[in-house]
Amino acid sequence: MNSSLFNALNGTQKGPMNIVQQFMQFKKNFKGNPQQQIQQMLNSGKVSQAQYNAAVQKAQMLQKMLSGMQ
Repeated sequence: MNSSLFNALNGTQKGPMNIVQQFMQFKKNFKGNPQQQIQQMLNSGKVSQAQYNAAVQKAQMLQKMLSGMQ
């Protein structure tokens, strides 16, 4: 799994517009089952539960921000 979106959501990239660009690129290239791939990342230790939780919170904030722009 390409972890650039995960890294963006965890603050390694700056700014919400950059996160949107990262997401669009990620979405374009993503193949497979996202739940399964995230579980594999957690199981393998590529990401910690704390990193996952932080990314989920930021994704939810981004989702609210984007839905407010419509």
